[in-house]
Amino acid sequence: MILGVFIGWMFPEVALQLKVLSNIFIRMIKSIIVPILFGTLVVGIAGHSTDLKAVGKLAIKSLIYFEIVTTIALIIGLGAVNITQPGVGVVLPPPSVSTTPTVTAPAEKATFQSILEHVVPKSFIEAAANNDVLQVVFFTILFAIALTQVPDKHRKFMIEFSESLSEIMFKFTGIVMKFAPIGIGAAMAYTVGHSGLGVLVNLGKLVFTLYAALIVFILGVFIPILFIFKIPIKKFYQAIKEPALIAFSTTSSDAALPLAMENMVAFGVPKRIVSFVIPTGYSFNLDGSTLYLAIASIFVAQTAGVHLDLGQQLAIMFTLMLTTKGIAAVPRASLVILSGTLVTFGLPLEAIALILGVDEVMDMARTSVNLIGNCLATTVMARIEGELPANL
Repeated sequence: MILGVFIGWMFPEVALQLKVLSNIFIRMIKSIIVPILFGTLVVGIAGHSTDLKAVGKLAIKSLIYFEIVTTIALIIGLGAVNITQPGVGVVLPPPSVSTTPTVTAPAEKATFQSILEHVVPKSFIEAAANNDVLQVVFFTILFAIALTQVPDKHRKFMIEFSESLSEIMFKFTGIVMKFAPIGIGAAMAYTVGHSGLGVLVNLGKLVFTLYAALIVFILGVFIPILFIFKIPIKKFYQAIKEPALIAFSTTSSDAALPLAMENMVAFGVPKRIVSFVIPTGYSFNLDGSTLYLAIASIFVAQTAGVHLDLGQQLAIMFTLMLTTKGIAAVPRASLVILSGTLVTFGLPLEAIALILGVDEVMDMARTSVNLIGNCLATTVMARIEGELPANL
């Protein structure tokens, strides 16, 4: 990123020739979207069907709680990015033919009715070719529900296929991300060469917006939940401090998973609740990532100069609410969701390369909040089930 900024500043004519490298990176990102969404959503819905039946009421209560909290995260993110408007003033280069989204309904013309109609695909193949996230998700959800209703031998084959597809695509993502330094450096060089150094101020505002919104979320959502369910704040802090630091430093919730589960059991949450709520939350309760996606998607619209009214912003939030479910908590998984959402609403993918330049700093914070949110969810479920120790 630093080298790209330097080249764009000192050698703008050279920098303008580097766009092809960022275009290659963007094209590789686009190729990940459909297979990773299909695989993770099928496993997330059909793969847990037996477990959901076994835990019964706990599953329903957990999913309701997850949906409420992640929706609040979206609202806070949406409010923060509209207040600070970090993308206003950024001049993006015009998209090339190779990275122009192929979805026909641009964001500025979308209405709630058109989005609702557009959700249903005429063809899954067409939706996949266009990287239309809403249509892919709609088809995949129905496919996964149908999968739960077929005999075990058929369901097992498709779930194993989807699990394999997901694992392969996460490795595929890792390979693509090895090209990220080149793609990001080229994109930063091109953008600075095209727009000047002023774009760095906007990226600083983006990082500030995320951190400020996450602090508001912790103080306005997590702390009241602790009070409402009478969970001792000091003891909870001691339990989550170390795994949260691991998540912050590694930008991976998975790296902190074993210690988080161990500490929640030591805190007093029954093991059966911990073993269900935290892994399920890693797919359905990514509070920090959800809030980040709300900010990032509107940031992109602002950089593109696309004015989105409240209805259009809510349509994007609804899309994010669906597509963030089932994505594993691995580094850069949010990038796949963001890319798909931008394509669906006709917003330029060029801004992703800008966001990636500071994504590591943002990923540290949102990953920590993801982990804290899932640890908190275990204590809430234990309290609702009446299974927290009397001294808590």
